[in-house]
Amino acid sequence: MFNVPHVTTIYLIKKSAFDAVKFEHKELDPDMAMSDSLRDAGVFMYVSNERYFGHLINADNFNTTVARPDFYTLFSNRYDWTLKYIHPNYSTQLNESVVIPQPCPDVYWFQIVTDAFCDDLVAIMEAYGKWSDGSNSDTRLEGGYEAVPTRDIHMRQVGLDALYLKFLQMFVRPLQERVFMGYFHDPPRSLMNFMVRYKPDEQPSLRPHHDSSTYTINIAMNRAGIDYEGGGCRFLRYNCSVTETKKGWMLMHPGRLTHFHEGLLVTKGTRYIMISFIDP
Repeated sequence: MFNVPHVTTIYLIKKSAFDAVKFEHKELDPDMAMSDSLRDAGVFMYVSNERYFGHLINADNFNTTVARPDFYTLFSNRYDWTLKYIHPNYSTQLNESVVIPQPCPDVYWFQIVTDAFCDDLVAIMEAYGKWSDGSNSDTRLEGGYEAVPTRDIHMRQVGLDALYLKFLQMFVRPLQERVFMGYFHDPPRSLMNFMVRYKPDEQPSLRPHHDSSTYTINIAMNRAGIDYEGGGCRFLRYNCSVTETKKGWMLMHPGRLTHFHEGLLVTKGTRYIMISFIDP
């Protein structure tokens, strides 16, 4: 914070200083008149070079016609988007002295996004509402065939594919480089970014399969044991399951060859997960 003799254009004023503020002066323009009146009254004026204090938000492309419009603002208001949607413990995981949980071999668990991220993205998908039918036929894909189909919505269907690719570059890639040392690909490439919905009366589980990726991320969108019962991911080679998933936490694991896995049965409620097949 810096004490200054003059402020102009943008200012925040405490209520206690209102009586001292004057904007009229026969020789000065309004902002200089304000500064002069405050100096005469012994009220100090300050400027700050910290971004979170009084910064401006770019509202030029704010779209109120979409569900949860804040979610769409990563490119226009990156600071505010990060503050709202990225987990407050994210940065600590980049420190090499911090141990990253590994619930199964080469399966890493990260705190990556906030509850607001999860709630807003689920709301966006449910507002769109056009979940796939879970069949092998899928016109969204080149060739029109999905070998391991799920009930899902792709990010490109809700206008978020470019934003999510940026999210992968900014927040997922640094974590990948932390745990899978020696692999570097910037920006990450992903043709498949989608939310899956598991329900007992719709699609309650997913058969064993490999992912078409170098590595896969799986972000839990809601709360195990509260919003749904059952569910989770089992890695068959290691006979190891991750069932107590945590909202906003991300599982990261290799895609091909080693990590043959299945989606475990959801017995009650609705489970949402966000999936990306990275560097196919």
